[in-house]
Amino acid sequence: MKNKYIFTALLLAVILLVSVGITVLYVQHQDDTSEDTELTVVTSFYPMYIAAENIIGDCEGVTLENLSEPQTGCLHDYQLTTEDMRLLSTADIFIINGGGIESFLSEVAEQYPNLVVINACENLELLEDNAHAWMSVDKYMTQIETICEGLAGADPEVSRAEVYKANTSEYLGKLKELKDEYADVFEESGNRSVVLFHEAYEYLTDDLGLTVAGVMDLDEERQVSAGEVAEILSVIDKQQVSVIFAEELYGKDMGDTVEAEADVTVLYLDTLTRGDYDADSYLDGMRANLEQIREAFWD
Repeated sequence: MKNKYIFTALLLAVILLVSVGITVLYVQHQDDTSEDTELTVVTSFYPMYIAAENIIGDCEGVTLENLSEPQTGCLHDYQLTTEDMRLLSTADIFIINGGGIESFLSEVAEQYPNLVVINACENLELLEDNAHAWMSVDKYMTQIETICEGLAGADPEVSRAEVYKANTSEYLGKLKELKDEYADVFEESGNRSVVLFHEAYEYLTDDLGLTVAGVMDLDEERQVSAGEVAEILSVIDKQQVSVIFAEELYGKDMGDTVEAEADVTVLYLDTLTRGDYDADSYLDGMRANLEQIREAFWD
């Protein structure tokens, strides 16, 4: 009889241990499943962050981070930091503009071969050696669609794809409203010529149907010679250019010089590469740009 009780006690103990083990495995599986559905999305720089922010919205389980600081500007010659690489090591998806702006991309691919990269310019025909496609509202809208498609395809949580698509549809509607607001600018440009002090504005002038008489691409390292100044003044005179598009951060000195020598108006436009992380910052910045242009040509 004693052996019977011992056997029963052992059997109950085994059953208890098995039950506890199964419970632990189940809970662990649930935790792992939960972790698997968490998604970390990293964007390369400011305009890509704003695009992704509008697509992702407040989608549960998705963390959005930006690689560079919001005041970094364009990524020409950007050098990855240890902190950048640490952030990328946590990423599931990396959203880039493409077109050569992210010159460090090969380094990222080498370090993180399994990282999903979404190239926002993948479905665009770019101007030669110029990847500032977001400066065209039309091309930016295509970038939004490309990012949405990439996110929906790469996200392991299928239900979030519908959220991305709904958010994208809403944002595209806002961008279309922006275009409609300034339809007169797009339709009545005629043969007006402009000079550009930043190549990013080529996409904007292309949208507006303006003729680019000359480009002087200015940045923090650009040293402008007296000959170049004389040449651009000659272009302004011969082609009767009355408006110049420039970025204030790098073009103010040259803008002052040219305004002192020629009868032109310099418009300091936003390249939309800096700002806060407000979701409407692209809309606000582009609207301000278009308003300046409208006033310069039509008021």
